[in-house]
Amino acid sequence: MSEENASRPPFKRPFRHFTAPVTDNKEFVFGVQSVLETLRSGKEIDRLLVQRELGNTEILDLAKEKGIQVQKVPLEKLNRITRKNHQGAIAFVSAIHYAKLENVIADTFEKGEIPFILILDRITDVRNFGAIARTAECAGVHAIVLPSRGAAQINADAMKTSSGALNFIPVCKEDSLIQTIDFLQNSGLRVVACTEKAKSTIYEIDYKDPIAIIMGSEEDGITDEIIRKSDEIAKIPQTGQVGSLNVSVAAGVIIFETVRQRSI
Repeated sequence: MSEENASRPPFKRPFRHFTAPVTDNKEFVFGVQSVLETLRSGKEIDRLLVQRELGNTEILDLAKEKGIQVQKVPLEKLNRITRKNHQGAIAFVSAIHYAKLENVIADTFEKGEIPFILILDRITDVRNFGAIARTAECAGVHAIVLPSRGAAQINADAMKTSSGALNFIPVCKEDSLIQTIDFLQNSGLRVVACTEKAKSTIYEIDYKDPIAIIMGSEEDGITDEIIRKSDEIAKIPQTGQVGSLNVSVAAGVIIFETVRQRSI
């Protein structure tokens, strides 16, 4: 190497800033025509994002016809998901097919089984959701119920954390958990909310009859309206210094208390 070359600073490739996609391309489709075809195909769509400034009328009309909620978002949000030519529209396709709760309840009674339903009120952490689904499937829970808005997206991470359980346990999406509780109560199920606000513990509840258990969000638990609507509320007794259990752990505790009672 010559003295001239040796004195030169090493060549550095210019740094190019870009925003990485927030999820795997297999989990969403983008572009106006692709989104339209996905809507027409009848596939389950978890979320539909449309650029706020554009708002493709055909997409909006078709989504409304199929009862799919649309989020109008700024261009920057779409660009954070993908840098490809999304044309202002991205649809997140569900990894599973959602079941109808009324069918699950009817089928369970017809089989001569005692319904055991798990309701998740605004649990947003994908790994928590996957872990809960794994526990629920192992315990023989007949279905998991989620709100149509404010719940964890069922994506590859959720499927992986559930160890495949989401391929076997029915998952139901409901627009109103209040109306869902009404339906379950009218169908003969007792609804138990697992909350720290309770005075009774989960070990004082009888789970042998048809039952639905509610677990609340990681941030603020079960909403007050749902607590008031429940037949009973119960807490997991704790003696340590930490204020609360992780929701997936708490779900496992009460789910398997149900299993224990039903096995004796």
